[in-house]
Amino acid sequence: MPSRNFIQLLAVSLKGMAMGAADVVPGVSGGTIAFISGIYEELISTIHQLDLGFFSLWKSEGFSKSWTHYNLSFLLALFGGVFISILSLAKLITWLLATHPILVWSFFFGLIIASILFIGKQITHWNPKTIISIVVAALLSYLITIAEPIGSPDSIWFLFFAGCIAIIAMILPGISGAFILLLLGAYESVIGTITQFIEGTTSLNWELFSGAFIKMIVFALGAIVGLKIFSRALNWMFQYHKNTTLAILTGFMIGALNKIWPWKEVIQTRLNHNGEEVPFLEKSILPSSYLEDPKIALAITFLIIGFLTIFLLERIANLKKAD
Repeated sequence: MPSRNFIQLLAVSLKGMAMGAADVVPGVSGGTIAFISGIYEELISTIHQLDLGFFSLWKSEGFSKSWTHYNLSFLLALFGGVFISILSLAKLITWLLATHPILVWSFFFGLIIASILFIGKQITHWNPKTIISIVVAALLSYLITIAEPIGSPDSIWFLFFAGCIAIIAMILPGISGAFILLLLGAYESVIGTITQFIEGTTSLNWELFSGAFIKMIVFALGAIVGLKIFSRALNWMFQYHKNTTLAILTGFMIGALNKIWPWKEVIQTRLNHNGEEVPFLEKSILPSSYLEDPKIALAITFLIIGFLTIFLLERIANLKKAD
């Protein structure tokens, strides 16, 4: 695994913060951010190799050797960034989606289109298997975006299951972990828990803090289990079926575009953890059918900004490879 200095680890943390910001939004995948920022395969392979052998190596060759061998500086920097971002940006992103939904979704729409092109062009060999993989993955992803969410769970242990499933989506480009949580009925609970954790910490309310902390631990344990199981399969696919894997990831993002389409008609609403009425079930419509101002010019502007963001990240990554 590559060794990194402080500046390089800081860059990894910033990429983690971008992943965390994306994971808060239903429809945007942190895995997409990891892929376009050039750390996706390292993330999957690092998680894949992480096992109890860490303690054996620690005992025989020392903690520093074990830490370096398992690339834990990378994981700590990345997931530290993810955690900080989720805690600090959850309210901001929620506010932006509530006040400027068309502009936010337009930005992400442009980002995902550029990501589709970025990942798709890495497919080196096109054949019927590749095309079928894209079509099937796109169809599956689209069906997920139009699926009707189930009711919110009451059991705390459902958070373990939700964490296990959501983390798979969070590291899979094109499928949003936040949206999977919404489908499972756990999104409100998880976002509410994060809010309670922040409020309990800042107000020194032990009862609020401890209740939220326990729920976060249960969710995190589920995420760890899901991450370990899925990373093994994904690592194997990248090693032996890379073109097919890239095709599947491309298809997932194509299908996910329906969820990110800026103009929606609300079919059904729900109450969030603050008791506010928010969209629960929506369908994509044309801007001409949008009841309010569709803000087409601004939407196109933010779409282009989103597209260029990925383009610039790709150029920067290519310059680093050339060096």
